[in-house]
Amino acid sequence: MKFLATLFLISFFTACNTNPSDKYLAIAENTENTDTKIIQEHPGKKLMENNCYVCHNPKTAEDAMIAPPMVAVKMHYTSEGTSKEEFISAMVEWAKNPSEEKSKMPGAVKKFGLMPYQFYPEETIVQIADYMFDNEIEEPEWFDAHYKQMHGDRPRMKGKMGRGMGSGKGMGKNQEANAQPTLKERGMQMAQTTKAELGKNLMGQIQKNGVIAALDFCNVQALPITDSMATVHKAYIKRVTDKPRNPKNKANTAELQYLDNFKKQVAAGGEVDPIIVKMGVETEFYYPIVTNSMCLKCHGTPGKELETLTLSKIQELYPTDKATGYGENEVRGIWSIRFEN
Repeated sequence: MKFLATLFLISFFTACNTNPSDKYLAIAENTENTDTKIIQEHPGKKLMENNCYVCHNPKTAEDAMIAPPMVAVKMHYTSEGTSKEEFISAMVEWAKNPSEEKSKMPGAVKKFGLMPYQFYPEETIVQIADYMFDNEIEEPEWFDAHYKQMHGDRPRMKGKMGRGMGSGKGMGKNQEANAQPTLKERGMQMAQTTKAELGKNLMGQIQKNGVIAALDFCNVQALPITDSMATVHKAYIKRVTDKPRNPKNKANTAELQYLDNFKKQVAAGGEVDPIIVKMGVETEFYYPIVTNSMCLKCHGTPGKELETLTLSKIQELYPTDKATGYGENEVRGIWSIRFEN
């Protein structure tokens, strides 16, 4: 089982052309809305999305999953009598030393293999587990059918085990059938499914051949994989940054403004909303890519998180690399997506 397995986000960003004149207003409007928010999002939610969803993303198709969805993890580690303290303790102990003996998901271990050990600060795991226990976890669209196939009519555990946002829970059949995804939902789906597809391929390389081989793979395959997902979604999908590993990945003037705006929001610790700009018949969607502890294996400080052999390989593949020196929970770049309304 790959519970809480994550990919170090080896970012390969490419730039797209945009018209900056109309989008500076969008930045101001987005910042103003952020300043007026007084309700803070649970930090565990964003930590779960950043650290877990590359492998456990609920937007991923069933046959493309490389680990069970997080709602399944919660389901197997929670019973009617499980306290929050017990649940958090089990998650922390699992993350410290994954083993078949500790796993409560033997089916997942058989299907996906055992999660490889990866370092996470204990406080990160505590916050993720705290959020999971108290909140509904988003389910994949295919999860209901999968559950019935595996467990028949056996009821699920009572409590907050629902699908969470975006599931349509509580809608009537006609409402659900007629509901159209918003521009935000469409953009988020494109970003999340593309991230998941990259994660599936890159994590497979890391597990089979190690970090150095994964760098070789990403150097050749990351952009084609992103382009293939753009074709699937009939959209223009890129990831851009102010500190590119590849010079082709540098953000343009407008994207640099959005990037700066997201950096301020993430640093402030509040909820981060995507920036959505309607340009006639098209929509432009922007959302931050945030680092976690595993990202620092390729984007951290040389001699600290970034090992000498890894740095040497990066310099060989990317002689003008600028994508190092990051810490945890920093904006590494942004998704830049354009699609028809």
